[in-house]
Amino acid sequence: MLPKLHLILLILLISPGISGKAQNQTKPNIVYILADDMGIGDASCYNPESRIHTINLDKLAENGLRFTDAHTSAAVCTPTRYGILTGRYNWRSTLKNGVLGGYSAPLISTDRLTVGNILQNSGYHTAFVGKWHLGWDWSFKQEYENIDNLNRILEVDYSQPIQNGPNQVGFSYAYGFSSSLDIPPYVYIENDRVTALPDRRTVNVDEKGFWRDGPTGADFEHVQVLPHLTDKAVDYIRRQSATSDPFFLYFALPAPHTPILPTTEFMGKSNTNMYGDFMLQVDDVVGRIAEALEEQGVLDNTLFIFTSDNGCSPRADYPELERVGHDPSGGFRGHKADIYEGGHRVPFIVHWPERVSPGQTSGQLICTTDLMATVAEMLNRQLPDNAGEDSFSFLPLLEQPNAKAARPSIVHHSIEGRFALRRDQWKLIFWPGSGGWTEPLTRDGLEGLPDWQLFDLSADPSEQNNLVEAYPGRVKEMKEEMIRLIKNGRSTPGPVQKNDGPEVWAQVGWAYE
Repeated sequence: MLPKLHLILLILLISPGISGKAQNQTKPNIVYILADDMGIGDASCYNPESRIHTINLDKLAENGLRFTDAHTSAAVCTPTRYGILTGRYNWRSTLKNGVLGGYSAPLISTDRLTVGNILQNSGYHTAFVGKWHLGWDWSFKQEYENIDNLNRILEVDYSQPIQNGPNQVGFSYAYGFSSSLDIPPYVYIENDRVTALPDRRTVNVDEKGFWRDGPTGADFEHVQVLPHLTDKAVDYIRRQSATSDPFFLYFALPAPHTPILPTTEFMGKSNTNMYGDFMLQVDDVVGRIAEALEEQGVLDNTLFIFTSDNGCSPRADYPELERVGHDPSGGFRGHKADIYEGGHRVPFIVHWPERVSPGQTSGQLICTTDLMATVAEMLNRQLPDNAGEDSFSFLPLLEQPNAKAARPSIVHHSIEGRFALRRDQWKLIFWPGSGGWTEPLTRDGLEGLPDWQLFDLSADPSEQNNLVEAYPGRVKEMKEEMIRLIKNGRSTPGPVQKNDGPEVWAQVGWAYE
């Protein structure tokens, strides 16, 4: 009988689903840190001339993989966040330009598959901590029109739970606030409840420390938000590391976005300006998260990604930083909101000792929408036809950084909803200007300029020499590709999908019949 009993025990141990701990230990934890309004030149591992020395980001890069041609799906907050979680370009959603407000309805439909859903279905505990900026349903005291207005204060019953928030789109645990730190309301949400009712209204009109007038929770202090959220993230890592389940932490920082409010220990530390000091605080947050993972013994088997949601904001004061020799855009043209590279080319660092060799660099083209396909391939999961329509896996690049990338091209998008298409070294902008906040800003200022802009980024990374008239054939090919990408509802192979809301032909720069 004894040999038979041993055989039964062996079968039980190796059978799928029986020993969850043994199985789940083979799955990596995932930590995704998203900075807010950080330029590629703000990380010293990308900018040898940087006056801001980001020692923790540099260490992450030294021991991992640094992508040099990584892009957000848009040049502003909300649309990039939508793309990260859904693997879909934001302009296929109902949001065709701009960002959501603090009272906005949810942009992600609860029937759309997200990265969180995939991981939950694969045995992960999932958490969101930080800045959401994707909308949820508040309990309004009356009916309103135009709830997306950033400067409007709406009457909310804060004692009632929110609906259709992070918990409903793939997160087991959620802690954060609805929008940016300069857009009201200023209250924390834990899962579906406000942690403390508003007891006052606050406002700050300082240029860098600016935030709009709005109701503020009794436990909400702007200058302490970043440290507080970091404590929450560290606590989550410690808590989940003690369990047998792998975890996914999406840590969306509110910094270095306005209000630029470094705590006392970082004031003056960068020898640049307040923005530089705040960047060093962001770098310190990265160090604290890495330290927490290492303390729990899970750093080696954690896919740790750091990136930004778009380029640096002009609120950082570019002229002031230039006077001390620092360029947040790292030599690229433009900044946050723009269709130019400074608006959407971002730092993207991957640290995963069990799979990624130290000190690697990849020049392959990737996008922040690519997380979904990467996670799916890592878990050997097949995405359904109506999910991850613009997501290409970069998993093979983690072990072979110079292998051929899965992504053939990428669509860029500005705050005004203007488009550009990138393929190989070529970038075609379907607009005469920046489509954002860089001059010239008006149609009058654009008069006399070619309707479109074509740049060879290999020879002209700062986008100074418009070649649109020199290469009419290439312009025609790229326009035709852009038409296909819009009409097909996807850029990945698969059946045609439907875009939400009105189509975007006028914003692309032509009428389509």
